[in-house]
Amino acid sequence: MEENGVDEEKRATLRRFAALGAATPLVGFGDDESESESGESGSDARDAIVGYVAATPGAHFSKVRDDLKLGTGETQYHLRHLLEEGVVESRRDGDYKRFFPTGRFEEFEQVSLGYLRRSTPRGMLVELLRDPDATGSDLADRLDVSRATVSTYARELDEAGLLSREDGYAVRRPETVITLLIRYADSFGSDAAAFADDASRFIRFDP
Repeated sequence: MEENGVDEEKRATLRRFAALGAATPLVGFGDDESESESGESGSDARDAIVGYVAATPGAHFSKVRDDLKLGTGETQYHLRHLLEEGVVESRRDGDYKRFFPTGRFEEFEQVSLGYLRRSTPRGMLVELLRDPDATGSDLADRLDVSRATVSTYARELDEAGLLSREDGYAVRRPETVITLLIRYADSFGSDAAAFADDASRFIRFDP
């Protein structure tokens, strides 16, 4: 819906994430008074990106741009400044550049978040956390993909340090992966949300 040439849905989205971004240390760039296509100031758009990255760590450029309803140029402009100021950091993931709040995640967590934002690898990790004895054929059936697809991603996850293939398939550092799935479940797919709802089954407590 537009009012006086302004996309109100975009404005509401930016303001919602800007509220998160404004509460993040190191942000609040009062020297940027440029106005985005939404009618918001440049600092508001930048704070929205910070808030979005905090809530959706590991998001790639296109997702940041599309979910915040920003233009390509303004997204590039603000992300460049945020990277230069050290507010966010990026990591190359194949064809993607993924963004994270600076200093919040170690390397294993960043790699995990990158794969958790990809549907099939996330599905494989979720299924293996639910059923550590699941075979490649089990995963293919449950995710409705080919056995070759499972093998390809299993090799990638192994090389990335997230999966062991020594004796079947086993998730490495499962407690860390579970924590990320639960903490950011709303920013992943429905499989992660369902897993988070049932998370008590997968967490062990040894007093």
